[in-house]
This record gives sequence, structure tokens and C-alpha cells, in this order.
Amino acid sequence: MGHRLSLTKLRRALSGRKKKLQEIQEPDEPYQTTPTTTKPEEGQQEEEEEEEDDDDDMNEGNTVIGLLGGGQLGRMLCEAANPLGIDIAILDEHNAPAKQAHNTNRHVVGSFKDPGRIKELAARSDYLSVEIEHVDTEVLEDIEKNGVPVEINGEIVTHRPPIHPSWRTLRLIQDKYLQKEHFKSSGKTIPIAEQIAIESGDAALDSLKKAGKQFGFPFMLKARKGSYDGRGNFKVDSEDDFAEAIKALGTLPLYAEKWAPFVKELAVMVIRTEDSDGKLKNCVAYPAVETIHEDSICTKVFMPPRDVSEDICEKARKLATEVISTLWGRGVFAVEMFLLEDASLMINEVAPRPHNSGHYTIEAVPYMSQYKAQLHAVLDLPVPDKLIPRVQSSIMLNILGGAKPDSHHHLSGLARSTYDDDMDVYLHLYNKESKPSRKIGHITLTGFCSVQELEAKAKPFIDLVDQIRLDRLEATSETLRPTQETNGSAKPAEKAPVEPATDNHVEAQELSAEAASSDKPLVLVTMGSDSDLPVLKAGLDILKEFNVPYALDITSAHRTPKYMMKVADEAAGKGIKVIIAAAGGAAHLPGMISSETPLPVIGVPVKATHLDGIDSLLSIVQMPRGVPTATVGINNSTNAALLAIRILGAFVPEYQQAMKKYQVDMEEAVIVKGTKLREGGDAAYLAGMKK
Repeated sequence: MGHRLSLTKLRRALSGRKKKLQEIQEPDEPYQTTPTTTKPEEGQQEEEEEEEDDDDDMNEGNTVIGLLGGGQLGRMLCEAANPLGIDIAILDEHNAPAKQAHNTNRHVVGSFKDPGRIKELAARSDYLSVEIEHVDTEVLEDIEKNGVPVEINGEIVTHRPPIHPSWRTLRLIQDKYLQKEHFKSSGKTIPIAEQIAIESGDAALDSLKKAGKQFGFPFMLKARKGSYDGRGNFKVDSEDDFAEAIKALGTLPLYAEKWAPFVKELAVMVIRTEDSDGKLKNCVAYPAVETIHEDSICTKVFMPPRDVSEDICEKARKLATEVISTLWGRGVFAVEMFLLEDASLMINEVAPRPHNSGHYTIEAVPYMSQYKAQLHAVLDLPVPDKLIPRVQSSIMLNILGGAKPDSHHHLSGLARSTYDDDMDVYLHLYNKESKPSRKIGHITLTGFCSVQELEAKAKPFIDLVDQIRLDRLEATSETLRPTQETNGSAKPAEKAPVEPATDNHVEAQELSAEAASSDKPLVLVTMGSDSDLPVLKAGLDILKEFNVPYALDITSAHRTPKYMMKVADEAAGKGIKVIIAAAGGAAHLPGMISSETPLPVIGVPVKATHLDGIDSLLSIVQMPRGVPTATVGINNSTNAALLAIRILGAFVPEYQQAMKKYQVDMEEAVIVKGTKLREGGDAAYLAGMKK
């Protein structure tokens, strides 16, 4: 059967049909729920039965929003949900910041990119939403169309939790090039920069030459997927930059964008509401803000924007609502845009979630902060038609990790000790370990004065933020996450830090192990061709689940043998502890890398068009004596990743403990399935699997 009812309503409907009193017991399955009703007295009227069900409904618990991702955005969403009696079930690592702020037994431990974990979260939730847009939209689409099986009072039903924003929006937003093409073809007047797709591989150079001829110099080269906070961007000043640009970003899907001569960067948060049939009801915009980006990271937000007319601010709000009206699903959206030299506006990009530029709303718009608005929108609760701040001005300062772990202590201490009749100071710390450039908190200052006057009052805070940045730059600290491996080195590109296509999400997922406390990757995952990447995806998901920092590369044993040997030779010196190498056909890559490195190498034989991968498997297995190379089953990158983690666990106790827990969880899952099969029989079990 196919239901679109909430889990609470499903329980009520099924409980009302029960004829026998059922024993209340602890659930064996993560998806199982236990009855909370008893058999009605004989002769009771239907109305009385319904009243009893309503009482049980009240006892079932609060509405549950399942959230993919549990970083600081999820943490602040939970802080808004707690006083409203709304439960958030979070899918992320065990001690993610959001889980610290909201204690519930509904949380799911694992990667928010793992389809199985996402379905488990869906089975525990009345609604699904996201903290980060880089999620698996394929599984979200499947959940919307086919639902997930849920056992309620002994009966298997299909549960389809509404997903907001829609997986269609998330999939579109994930590709920045397609995102802007969508706005251009929407039928609305949405200004975007001219752009063209850039070919990959050997054709990249010709594509860059075409972009230079069409746009002139400078122009922006951008990664289509996986980048954020300005990472994955490269400013091309002349043809002399082509080689460096390809070196920095060449392994990623790219597009080129005509340079926008902007004077300020603005942002507008928008609440999008729609009915249960997906028809747009309204788009309501918050005030426009000015955002300051340094080192590709937002450091300051000013509300209202300094030296920007009210007319331009109002145009920015209207443009933002036009943009969001073209998308699908309910929620809060951030629209980033440029204010150009001619006072016109141009859309930069959209984030389908609460956003850094909207943190100020917690104190400046307390009756409907962006986090409360996200909850109201997802649950289809009322939102205001107008959003007017309770203060005249506000400044948000990001607290970023400095050169030392305690670099921010003076800043947070100043926030705790500052009181002013004309300025309020609000400190938010995310309980995250301080690392260079990492967002670990923010400070919001509000006042009943002009933003320029508030800026003057806030000068001690701004000066400290700037000093932390200067100290960090002088210390030449590395960026938080491992960058794209393109030359055997983990150094970021000189012009801009580059984010890997597969985000390791260490901001919200991190072990305390000493070896993992550095920001360098511990595992190098390499392949002979980018066509091997889909095979490696399952293994990469495992590395993320265990919070193992890794680097990705393409090192063909036949096409780039010199580069492959260089990468293998330098890996140990760069802190790599294990290498996973995937290859198909002749599959020489794992063995060749093993011959050039003292590190353990795990080969992943990839199933090619012919011979079903047997040739790849035998090629890796049959290495000569003296060149040990481990191997796993054909296409089994999951086991390759698990073996790599076991190797790391030999000298990092935290990884060993995480592996023990993984094994216990796996054992318990099998026991639960066996119990269910024995008690219900094969027919019921198969029926449940089909559903």
C-alpha cells in the first residue's frame, strides 16, 4: 500500500484497526515502531475510538524532520526547533555539532551520502530536509516515488516523507553551470554572467582558448560541482594561466564565466512556500545584506549594505524572489548576487538551505529567523508576508580558526565581556575543533543606529577578526580539507584553494585521532581512468563514514607512467599511509604503484567490457615476489576502504574502535534479520522485501 500520511497518522490509522492487545516490546528493527493503543471495549462507539486514537497521537511524540548533515547549520536549526517541540533526526557522524544540540534516539550514524542510511533516516522521519546540498539526489528521488518500508504495529506500510527542498532543486543546484542555464531559460528576467561549458581532458586547452576569445581577460574558470565558499574557482588573467588552471582544476567538470566587474557582493535570504501539490504559494525575502569574502571565505556580513541605496536593496529582494520562484520545494534559500559598477545586479549562485549570510536573522529577526523559517516552511506552517528586522542595523563576524588552536579565544572573550547601551553582542560557538580557516563560530552585533555607526562601535571586534586572519596568513597555514591531487602534492593552487570533487565533509565529521588531527589526507585513492570513479564511490563513502581524510587522483600506468611513478614515490613523504588503486583491463596500476612506494597498496579490480573483470583481478593477484599488492573482489571498493581503515587502525586507536563498532553493528543487523525471518517465515519476509 502507498501512504503519504505522516508516521504519527499511520500509527493512529493502523492502531484503530487492531483487534487484539499487543505486547509492548523494544523494537528489533531500526524501522520498527511499537503500538501505543489497546483494544477498545466491546460496544464502544466509533467516535470514542477515534478520540482515544487522538490521545494516543498526542503521546506518539513530536513531528520529526530528518536532516541530511549535522554541522553548524544543523546545530542552529536544532536550537530553533527545541522550543517549538519539533524533533530533528540527524544523519551524520556520531558526535556531529547538531547532535550535540538535540538529544534524541532518532539520530542515524553514518554518511549523509549513503543511500542505505538515507532510507533509514526517511523511515524515522515525517519530513526530509538537508543541511548541505551535496547529497545523493537519486535516493531522494526514489524515496519520493517509491517510499521506504516501515513496520507499524506488525504491518508493513510504504512511507513517503515529503522532501523539502525538492530533490529536483538539489540536483539542479549541485551543478552551477546548469543552475544558471535554468535561470536563463526560466522565462523570467534573471541576469547571469555569460558562460560556456569547458571540455575535459585533452580538449580543455582548446576550450579555454575559446573562452578567452569569447569573453576576453580576465575570466573565471569554475568547478561545476562540489565546490563552495569560493573553492574550485580560478581567475584566468591571460593565456599564460591556461596551464596552471588545467593543473589546478583540470580533473573536475568545469565551466568558464565572463568576468563580472562588481563593486559589492550582496545576498538575500528567501522563504519559499508551496502547497502539498507543489504549487508555489509565496516567496518572502529578508533584507538584503552585504557580504565580505576574504581568502574565498565569507568573513563579515552587514545589514543593511553599506553605501547602497534602499532602491537597490529592494531590487535585490525582488530579484531574489524571482530566482527562487523558479525552483521546487519548500524551505529557506540564499541568493548571492553581484552589484555591478553600473548599479545593476547579477545573480552569482543559490544555496537551497540556511546560509552564512542569514545568521544575523537569529537576533535581528527573532520572530522568524532563517532557522525558524526553515522549520515553518518545511512543515507548511505560517510565515509572515513581510520580514522586517527588529533592529536598524546588524553585523555578523565569522569566527575562523587561526594560526593556533587558541587564536580565537581573545575574540570570544571580548564578546562575552562587552556590554553597550547602543549595541548588543551575541556569541555563537559551534563546539568544533579550531583549525586554520575553519568556521568555528560567529558573533552578531545589533544596534538601533546606522550600520556605519554600528561598524564604528564594533571596531575592536573587526580588528581582532582581521588580526586573526593576518596571523593565519603569516603562518602559511594549510586550508582545512585535502585539496585535489593533481601533481602528487597536497598543496592548494596558488591562486585559490581547490576543493575535491568528492567532499570529505570533515567540518562535521572528524575523529580525535592524532594522525587524523592534521589536515593532510591519510589515504590516496587513485585510478587509471575517470571511468573508474563510479566503482570507487562506495569505498569513498566508507572513508567518509569513518572520517578518514583522503585525496583523489588519476594516474594511468600506461598513459602517464612518469607522473604515476612520481605520485607513488612522493606519497609517503606527504603523510599518506595507505594507497587504494583501481584499474581495469590489464590493471597494471596497483602493481606499478606498489613497486614505487613503501606504503601498503590495495588494488581494486574494475570490471571492464570484456572478461567480466577476471583479467583485472588476476593481473593484480599475480604480482612477483617482493612486490606485495593486496587485492579485493571485482568492483569491491567497499572492502578496499575497510581494509585501509584496518591498516590505519593498527596505529590510530580511534579508527580501530570505529572498526569494532562497525563490526558490531553489522553483526546486530544480521541477527535482527535472522530473528525476523524465523518469527515471520519466508513468505512474510519476502513480501516485506518486495514492498
